[in-house]
Amino acid sequence: MAKTAIEKLNEDKQPEIKTKLPPGALSWVNGDPNGTMVISTPQEIDGVLQRVPKGKVTTITEVRAHLAKKYKTTIACPVTTGIFMNISAHAAEEMRAQGRKRVTPYWRALKAGGELNDKFPGGAAAQRVRLEAEGFEVVAKGKRLFVKDYERCLFVP
Repeated sequence: MAKTAIEKLNEDKQPEIKTKLPPGALSWVNGDPNGTMVISTPQEIDGVLQRVPKGKVTTITEVRAHLAKKYKTTIACPVTTGIFMNISAHAAEEMRAQGRKRVTPYWRALKAGGELNDKFPGGAAAQRVRLEAEGFEVVAKGKRLFVKDYERCLFVP
């Protein structure tokens, strides 16, 4: 049976530092053969997202920069950081369904460039509703949605 997002969030894991990157990851560190990468944990990502206050947003770029600085690595893994943000979002909605009033405000986490995340619960449309309820202006660029002038209210962990 598949694990729930809450179970994935609560797994006992520790961050990993990769000093030998797989060949495909070298482009993430601009080809630096000495580049290092941290792979965080769902709990740590959830903790970062819990700190984003009302009226502010953050991006995966900011979260990754925070993690790389914290662990003194070249980068934080872009793939696992995105996966763990998604786990945090789905766990928050599972908790809400269980009656919890306060959950991680994952809807304040944006993709790079201020784009809404269509992989979050309810997709970008649901994230838009929550962000607009908090006073953010969401604009469409083609089929994609963005928080207008998100940089002015950017939370840097």
